[in-house]
Amino acid sequence: MYKLKTTAAFDSAHFLYGYEGKCSNIHGHHWVIEAEISSAQLQQNGVCRGMVIDFSDLKRELRGIADSYDHSLIYEAGSLKSKTIEALEEEGFRLIEIPLRPTAENFAKIIYDSLFGKELPVSKITVYETPENCASYEGFENV
Repeated sequence: MYKLKTTAAFDSAHFLYGYEGKCSNIHGHHWVIEAEISSAQLQQNGVCRGMVIDFSDLKRELRGIADSYDHSLIYEAGSLKSKTIEALEEEGFRLIEIPLRPTAENFAKIIYDSLFGKELPVSKITVYETPENCASYEGFENV
């Protein structure tokens, strides 16, 4: 099995709605995403002969995902009052609502699904919210 890895990073804030602890408050992270792709075979023809895929294609897709979250407040749908959202938007803050609690575990699955949906042979996504703490999602579609 051939495996390729690349990383991208973004900075954002989030909070865990309904959580009992300090992470219920808005705080930020320097998130690092590690994407791993796998393939039993290398391409046999064309400009990518001898490769699983071109690294630049994988890096471009992963960087696009990271950039879409960069320097924003990511929050779970239903976790903020509409007045709060309105006030933050009036102040010019960049807000991203997602349907799930914004945890490293959920980000790993969201990013996996995004890359898989672009027909990349993604096998594993690991999301670090600190240098010591990470969560991974591993798919089985390409095994």
